[in-house]
Parts: sequence; structure tokens; C-alpha cells
Amino acid sequence: MAGRSKNKASAATSLSTSAANSTVSSAYPSRASSPKPVRQPFRLFDLPAELRIRIYEEVLLVGKALDLDPLNYRTILPRLSLFLVSKRMHEEAYNVFYQQPIRLFPYHGRFFHTKNPLLMRLPPLYRSAITTMELRFGPGWSAPPRSQFTLNNPSLGLQDCTSLRTLKIFVECDPSDGVFAGFRGKGATEETYKFFCLDLLQGIVEQVPSLESVEIDAYSAVKKDAPLVMALERRIKQENLILAWGPLRGWQKGSDEPGEIGLERAMAGMGLGESKTQRLVEVHA
Repeated sequence: MAGRSKNKASAATSLSTSAANSTVSSAYPSRASSPKPVRQPFRLFDLPAELRIRIYEEVLLVGKALDLDPLNYRTILPRLSLFLVSKRMHEEAYNVFYQQPIRLFPYHGRFFHTKNPLLMRLPPLYRSAITTMELRFGPGWSAPPRSQFTLNNPSLGLQDCTSLRTLKIFVECDPSDGVFAGFRGKGATEETYKFFCLDLLQGIVEQVPSLESVEIDAYSAVKKDAPLVMALERRIKQENLILAWGPLRGWQKGSDEPGEIGLERAMAGMGLGESKTQRLVEVHA
């Protein structure tokens, strides 16, 4: 009997010891690393087309017009790696990417006089996906680059822009104003640059029959009744195109009302710049 009781006591002691050890061991993390979860590839093409397009927009849209720029290798090139994933993704992605406005002639000084603007460097497949084009009037007004012309210039590739619907024209300045007298260049008159701009517009209209509307916007120094703006307006109406006014100047509200130009809009909201009677304040020492 004594032997049996001794065995039971030893068994109870071992059980209590193992229980205590398990409690202590569970209180401390194991040194062995837990297995990492298996990462499954995201099945993008299982999503509806609307969601895929929304994802492409988040990745590909840059928020400004596409143009030749020294910083494109930072802002544009990493996004284009999406084209290399698969043929199907390329087909879906490039249509989203080239729905952004593309600038017809370069604006940056490094590429301003180039003979090969961005549109000319694109293959016809990408040109056919362009829906909006931007054209800026003003840079180089005293001596426009000879490479910037659209009339009888099929090498530019405008005839391939079969999806182009909107042309955005931004007028930075109007050299026909008297303040530019003496600075227009040799042999140039106050109407020289105006006819240059009209020829650019005419060349686009002739080569892009799908064009539907033209939007005009400008800086605050350019008025709605400026000769260049009025000439563009007449030509657009002659071509039976839809004329729209851009948001920066706010011309759609009326003649020369403040638009979205920051300082001008703020001053207009405070009533500054209006012809009101000045109030005199006497200061006594």
C-alpha cells in the first residue's frame, strides 16, 4: 500500500510540474518564427471594367498636360511600366493614359525649338487614343519656332488623332497690344502673331475632322475683347465648332469677370480694385 501511495504522489508531482512548465512556457513567445502568410497575386481582371478603369486613373493620370519635359523620367516613366505587365493590361491602360490633355508644341525651354514634338514621336496607335489637345499662344511670340506649324504638315501626325474631340487654347499674351510695339521682331506688325495663331488653328481643324469644341482661356492681362481672342472666336464660329470659355478667366460669366485666378479672385471678393470713394483717415500724433 505504501508503494502505491508513493507512486500516486510522484505522478501527481510530475503532473503539477509539467502543468507549471507549460504555463511558464506559454507566457513567453517562442523563439521559432511563425510561418509567413502566403501572398496571393491580386486578380485585377476579375474586377468589373469600371473598377479597373478607376484603378488605372489613380496610377496613370498626372494632373497636367502631357508634354516633353526634363522631369518626365520621374513623373511619367514609372507609370508607363504598367504597359509592360501584359497585352490585355496594355490595351486597357493606354486608352486611359492618353485621355489626358496632350500639348501639341513643347512649352519647356529645353524642347521649345525641337523639330519633333511629342505628338510626332508617338505611334499612330497612341495618337488615335488622344481625346484632348492643348495649344498655348504667347511663348516665343517675337520669333515663333519654324517647326511650329500645322498647315500642310502631315508629318506632325494630326490626321491620326481620330478620337480628338476638344482643343484647349490658352492665350498667355496678345502681342497686338500697344505695349508690345517695338518688340515684335523684324518686319512684324501688330497682326503678324495673330495670323500665325489662326494658321495653327486652321491646320488642326483641317486635319482633325472629329474635332467638336474649342476652349479658350487666358491670363489676367488678356481681355476678352483682345484682337487675338476675338479673331479666334470668329474662326471657331466659322468652322461650326462649339466655343467654350475656360475656368481661369471666368469669361463664361460675362465680360472679364474674375475667374479662378487666385489673387484676382480674392481681391474681387474683398471688393478691391473697384472704383469706390476713398476714405481718408486722420492720424493725430
